[in-house]
Amino acid sequence: MTAYLQFDQVSKHFSGVRALAGVSFDAHAGTVHGLLGENGAGKSTLLKILGGQYRPDGGRLLVNSVPCQFNSAADAIRAGIAVIHQELQYVPELTVTENILMGRFPARFGLIDRNKARRMVLQRLSEIGVDLDPDARLSHLSIAQRQMVEICKAVMQNAQIIAFDEPTSSLSYTESEILFRLVRELRSTGHTLIYISHRLEELYSLCDACTIFRDGRKIVTHPVMAQVPRETLIHDMVGRELSDIYGYRPRPLGAQRLQVRGLRGKNDPTGCNFSVRGAEIVGFFGLVGAGRSELMRLLYGADRRLAGSVLLDGVPVPANSPPAAIEAGILLCPEDRKEQGILAQASVAENINISCRRHDLRVGFFLRRNKEAARADFFIDRLRIKTPNRDQEIRFLSGGNQQKVILARWLAESTMKVLILDEPTRGIDVGAKNEIYRIIQEVAEQGCCVIVVSSELPEVLGIADRVLVMRNKEISGVLDRSEATETAVLNLALAA
Repeated sequence: MTAYLQFDQVSKHFSGVRALAGVSFDAHAGTVHGLLGENGAGKSTLLKILGGQYRPDGGRLLVNSVPCQFNSAADAIRAGIAVIHQELQYVPELTVTENILMGRFPARFGLIDRNKARRMVLQRLSEIGVDLDPDARLSHLSIAQRQMVEICKAVMQNAQIIAFDEPTSSLSYTESEILFRLVRELRSTGHTLIYISHRLEELYSLCDACTIFRDGRKIVTHPVMAQVPRETLIHDMVGRELSDIYGYRPRPLGAQRLQVRGLRGKNDPTGCNFSVRGAEIVGFFGLVGAGRSELMRLLYGADRRLAGSVLLDGVPVPANSPPAAIEAGILLCPEDRKEQGILAQASVAENINISCRRHDLRVGFFLRRNKEAARADFFIDRLRIKTPNRDQEIRFLSGGNQQKVILARWLAESTMKVLILDEPTRGIDVGAKNEIYRIIQEVAEQGCCVIVVSSELPEVLGIADRVLVMRNKEISGVLDRSEATETAVLNLALAA
């Protein structure tokens, strides 16, 4: 049987750097085809070619045996292709309805029929099982809610081919279950689905077949994914064995360094209290909306503190001032790296050096470019950041490598005493996760306090010395590593 979607020797280069090299595989109607590989392996580049954002340098794409060449995303949409990218494509100041129906509004007497548009979106959201206000602006929604808007947009395009790039990276358990049900429904109605995820349990649950990428090349296609052992997939992806991905190492803990007392922001019912010892890794777990990210932003001074205090080594940290927090030694890698973590148009070197410049990189009104270059090269090598050079714009790097650049920025800070990592491995492959966990262990061993916020329970259990569980913007329980089991943590996260 001829495949509905075929990639035939597809290649792509950027400024002489190979992103894809002669990739060929087929995807059949009524199936889910998984794409696996480390960050920078070429998966997202392939989807951008499928979605019309990039044109291939070589090879061809066939849809229903017909060669296709797309010059824009609009061409791909007209051909019945919808791609939900990892970096969401939306207009923050427009409403849910406007984002979903952009360019496809129903008209009446030559004018946009906004009432009909609202009814259409409300009906489809209800059918999918998503509770969203169609009149809400995207800027007022959480990342998870914006992700569901993108998914609804793709479904309402009536596409025959739908590609998902890390769709659950910011979704709650309930939202993920809605997505899984939707994927299975689309498969049962004959759609051709491409699914990228670094969560192997999702891939085993959803995918019929899979193709594995490494360094821009196709390594292998497994026609029946359920028959492939997990260890084989990981080895195919990273080219090496990863027996213990977390690499937890016990270490002597110091005295209390960070003390948080009664910290409360807008809409918080009560203040939060906790402390972190020197060299300790504390994991924060909770369901989406539990208040973890909001608490970290209060601690960092990014959101307005209404009550409470933060002490570091017994010295109060000024409220509502990220520069003061950085000067004191509290550093934050935010959940939304695209909007809050990176300077998209700046180079890798500039993103690494942007904070520590204030210490020693200025001579009069000039920057010490040689020192900046050496610092960037050092961290590119230490963190194994995949980039053609230090001058590459960071927006062209994969999500995992962007995350490493943000980590490098804070590792370059001589003031670091508390490192807060909010969803540090969201959308990151298993090999890059292993490297980030190694860095976390090294930072803790230097005596720093490390706080890791994660929606992946195995990650929290794998790396933390203690686990703090949040529910309804409050800390509902604290568990030592020896007590922290999946059952115990979920009981605290879900208990009425």
